[in-house]
Amino acid sequence: MDYFLTEEQVMIQELAGQIAREKIRPVRAQLDEQEEFPWEIMKICAQADLFGLYIPEEYGGLGGGILENCLAIEKIAEACIGIATSFAASGLGAYPILLFGSEALKRAYLPDIASGKRLAAFGLTESGAGSDVSGIQTTAVRDGDHYILNGAKQWITNGGEAEIYSVLAITDRSKGPRGASFFVVEKDDPGFSFGKKEKKLGIRASATRELVFQDCRIPKERLIGREGTGFIVAMKTFDKSRPGIGALGVGLSQGALDISVEYARKRMQFGKPIISFQAIQHKLADMAIKTEAARALIYAAARYMDTDPPDSSKVAAMCKVFAGDAALYAATEAVQILGGYGYMQDYPVEKMMRDAKILQIYEGTNEIQRNIIGQELNKEYSRLKESFF
Repeated sequence: MDYFLTEEQVMIQELAGQIAREKIRPVRAQLDEQEEFPWEIMKICAQADLFGLYIPEEYGGLGGGILENCLAIEKIAEACIGIATSFAASGLGAYPILLFGSEALKRAYLPDIASGKRLAAFGLTESGAGSDVSGIQTTAVRDGDHYILNGAKQWITNGGEAEIYSVLAITDRSKGPRGASFFVVEKDDPGFSFGKKEKKLGIRASATRELVFQDCRIPKERLIGREGTGFIVAMKTFDKSRPGIGALGVGLSQGALDISVEYARKRMQFGKPIISFQAIQHKLADMAIKTEAARALIYAAARYMDTDPPDSSKVAAMCKVFAGDAALYAATEAVQILGGYGYMQDYPVEKMMRDAKILQIYEGTNEIQRNIIGQELNKEYSRLKESFF
């Protein structure tokens, strides 16, 4: 299907696709099995200028937007969403600085992120505060020209590998939701350390660790935006990043579909290729429908989100829910189509099935996304004067 991409956008697709085919496919099984962070792939993405797609030119980026970033994420995800998650997570860590950081913060950190010289990460989730962000316990106390952070963040993608962290902490608990603030923490800041690397069901090529703050002292200039705006920063960041999670889903769905069709055309049973059987055709058809529908949603939403629309939270949530669900469906059907072979590690679809589940969990569970969509619909319709009965 032609999505009327510009010449530059097609070039992004082709470049990211080439990296996926030539550099990621040959090593994805090894990185998954060894749970190894894909530093060599990150360096290749940096050399291709992919880390700076969405960052303005004045900060060393290419001046694109959400769509350009999604195009790259999708193509990398066709080969491995563990590696694609490592790539995309740097953008998640960068967005708070890009959207709300002072000019000094932007100039201090965005050029290195755009060049891929340093990876970023996003520190929000805690052991008692996942879907309920208001349960955050990490604190940041002002002490002269510094803030002192204490607490821990759990399940942080790129934890221990990234050098730049956007971290949410409570600065005034008495103010409730308006008492949280975002800060930039650097990997070598005193009092900042990491827990063990988590062992995961899927996306094993990505690194997931706990962030630990023990009297971590950082300059007051590392405050992102104003004190008390932390929850706003978090929600606006997710509005920008969730289409990227959708792009991960589209990429995985396409990868699963490609393998399934190729296998079904070659696999002979009862004297004919199994793609000639209606049961297999229907499975492939449903995979193709969901994949293309998810892609159409992500591309349209990404273009729309670059205009900073008022209903961005609803649209971003739709991207994550639909594409994430489609990816798990496609991966599960791929395993079924390949049968016993699909269940074995010799074929990549069992990995895709393990990987796909996270798309319904991280960056806000799909249940929470449906809550957001429902709440936004209620607000929209409450403003309408007309009746539909």
